[in-house]
Amino acid sequence: MSALELRNQGNRLFAARKYDDAITCYTKAIIKNPNTALFFTNRALCYLKLRQWEKALLDCQRALEIDRSWVKGHFFMGQSYFEQGLYDEAIAALKRAHELAKEQKLNFGDDITSALRVAKKRRWNLIEEKRIQQEIDLQSYLNRLITEDKERKIDSLKNDSGMASSEDVEAIVEDADKRIAEVNSLFAQLDDRRKKRDVPDYLCGKISFEIMREPVITPSGITYDKKDIIEHLQRVGHFDPVTRTDLTQEQLIPNFTLKEVIDTYLEENPWAEEY
Repeated sequence: MSALELRNQGNRLFAARKYDDAITCYTKAIIKNPNTALFFTNRALCYLKLRQWEKALLDCQRALEIDRSWVKGHFFMGQSYFEQGLYDEAIAALKRAHELAKEQKLNFGDDITSALRVAKKRRWNLIEEKRIQQEIDLQSYLNRLITEDKERKIDSLKNDSGMASSEDVEAIVEDADKRIAEVNSLFAQLDDRRKKRDVPDYLCGKISFEIMREPVITPSGITYDKKDIIEHLQRVGHFDPVTRTDLTQEQLIPNFTLKEVIDTYLEENPWAEEY
């Protein structure tokens, strides 16, 4: 059986969800023809289905050694990195897959862009969780310092006078409680702002789900980010992604009102540039 026949048999087994058997076929195809990137990414996809992320990553790397412009190599590599929690690496691989797909005019629908925005969102959430934990740790640390300072002052007062008056101790305790209340109030304000650190849905594009930079509106009344809708029209088809009605680039009208709202939002929330 030739390498191509083995590949085709592997494809049939993959379609039947017999991933282990498909891997066997793709492996035999690779042995017969080890210089075909497609065979490696076919096997990598099987490994992804079996949740064997490291093996999938290795096959993607081997595919890209053969052909650096192989879109599926970067795409599946990004998925493998993502599943391993390596979000920076996943985003880099998926961005490269997206760029190459555009250059080669390949139609992957929304698969790559969807994976990319999920990876970006997951990375953002991870950064936010880390920042929140750092703030919690800092709040606890400051409260502990104030409490320890209070105890030192009381001990020092007792050592100096041999006996501390209840008024003096009460003043030290009151001062410490006041400082702790101020610290906790400050962090409560941070916590309130933290809850708001999420870009409102109406500022995000309906294709990329990222904050829009150049919003345009279609005859159907749907607003998209210009670069996203133009890419959709060029690569997927001349129709509105939401309403499915006919649409051409000439029908897109700048949404100046929303653009002003977005610019104001970004000025007031500079962190959203990283969203």
